[in-house]
Amino acid sequence: MVRLIPMTDDEFQLYYRRAVEDYANEHVEAGNWHPSVAIQESEKQFQQLLPNGVASKDQYLYAIVDDAGRKVGVLWLAVRYQSGIRPYAFVYDFLIDEEFRRRGYGRQAFEVLEEKVKEMGLDSISLHVFGHNQPAIALYQAAGYETTDLQMVKRLSG
Repeated sequence: MVRLIPMTDDEFQLYYRRAVEDYANEHVEAGNWHPSVAIQESEKQFQQLLPNGVASKDQYLYAIVDDAGRKVGVLWLAVRYQSGIRPYAFVYDFLIDEEFRRRGYGRQAFEVLEEKVKEMGLDSISLHVFGHNQPAIALYQAAGYETTDLQMVKRLSG
């Protein structure tokens, strides 16, 4: 079974650079942002959520580590507060490194995550997934996540 180990400051610096770029690219692929502004927009959102890096309030950044002690991925969880509903966990980022995919690490990480969230006194986990990320959608559905909102677009040429 994998473990979720809090990220160090050094791990965070490496993670941050990759995550900002990946998030920008996802938005470009989804058609949400123009490539010329994507990095700036991504950086702005990350700065709002993680102004103090791993010490940012209500933000939990983890390295996913396997039984052999190898870092196989990352998971970023936040506690979110919304008027009229109980606080809940929100997964901002989840990644199993390419060479470790399809070995059950993703499923295991979400099982461990559920226990952590329960220990925090929260009773639900939400997340966002881009529509073009079919492998992630399949993983989340297999883990019991349900679609609660669906946004669609039709691009018109010309």
